[in-house]
Amino acid sequence: METLRIARNVAAFACAAALSLSLAACGSHNESGSAGAAPDISDTSGGVAATVNGTDIGENAVSSYVANFRNLNSLNEDTDWAQWMVDNGYTAEDLRKEVINYYVSQELVRQAAEQNNVKVDEDAVDEQLNTMKMNYDSDGDGSLNADETASWNKALQAVGIASEDEYRTLLEMYSLEASLQKAVVPDTAPSDEDMLQYAQMYATAYDGAKKSSHILFASDDQATAQEVLDKINSGELDFAEAAKQYSTDTASAADGGNVGWDVLNSFVKEYTDALSGLGEGEVSGLVTSEYGIHIIKCTQVFKTPEEVTSVDQIPSEWLDSIKASLQQANKTSAYKAWFKDFYDSADITVNDMPEGLPYDVDLTGYTPAAGSPAASTSAGAPGSAPSDGSAAADASGNGGSASTGGASASSAAEQPSETAAK
Repeated sequence: METLRIARNVAAFACAAALSLSLAACGSHNESGSAGAAPDISDTSGGVAATVNGTDIGENAVSSYVANFRNLNSLNEDTDWAQWMVDNGYTAEDLRKEVINYYVSQELVRQAAEQNNVKVDEDAVDEQLNTMKMNYDSDGDGSLNADETASWNKALQAVGIASEDEYRTLLEMYSLEASLQKAVVPDTAPSDEDMLQYAQMYATAYDGAKKSSHILFASDDQATAQEVLDKINSGELDFAEAAKQYSTDTASAADGGNVGWDVLNSFVKEYTDALSGLGEGEVSGLVTSEYGIHIIKCTQVFKTPEEVTSVDQIPSEWLDSIKASLQQANKTSAYKAWFKDFYDSADITVNDMPEGLPYDVDLTGYTPAAGSPAASTSAGAPGSAPSDGSAAADASGNGGSASTGGASASSAAEQPSETAAK
């Protein structure tokens, strides 16, 4: 069932924040909606939606959030909005509860950070935001003109982010929670049993994996590339030394052109196609890609042993990847448990929904459209809030409800999803 949760957990947030900067590729939102400012949860002029350890969350913030969602998805007409709610099995109370859950969790992270002397690294946030924006600086002058700004805003909206202000808020919250996790959860080494289990999985999955090195030349330097290739093939020039001397890829050149294993890295198609035709120790011809001209050498091919009884039977780079993944998984699990305890100890009150909220429209006479989530599952009937990860990595452990008023404990990087109307 589609939900209003913005997938602002680590995976989806990374999609929006990745330095590939193709934000629009991360989502398929209707881009006609206008951007809105990030809601101010401290604005209680419209009433108090919830209170978290004495800190009020304003009703206006909830309404503003839903309004931004409607804008981004061209659901401003009440008839369209009513149909969307029915199609997705929502009532106004369900929507309000999910948004409140998100803001409650966000506020708890702020409070936990303050208690643990954790602060947002504003310089890092500024750097990440500016790096993102400058990918839309088509003329390279260091600033965005009107057209470039429009493209930037459209890309943000494509991943469910209403404005740059909201994006900054998300970056700050992500930074804060990541720092909080480091502060409250110690690093723990994965067990030998887990390492071996994953080594066995890698060995089975990555039979035939290839490690390679390359020498990169400028696109207009084919003559030099051919000369170097001829010297390598004749034995006059060692490949690794040639990489150090000639390669314009300075990062790999220092290591003899080593770019690692294909299963741990992503290469352009031309590179991958050329590497696939090489056996261990073989060198390619000249390979042209968008980055220039490559000479590629396959330095190692992994063959799966008949039986993996030791982690030493797989490449050390794979072990590093396994160890990092397991450590992060352990930290994430430990942080969720820690945050659940912190959440359970919080004094949270969620007030009843007031009448007359702008998103509380009459659903009388509407029925789920054929093929909609609510039409395809009985669990999607209006009035039953979805529990598939709602507004929290569900630290409450019970589908997202808490005895303190119905909020759910969550990662603050999660938010009610604007991907619902895709």
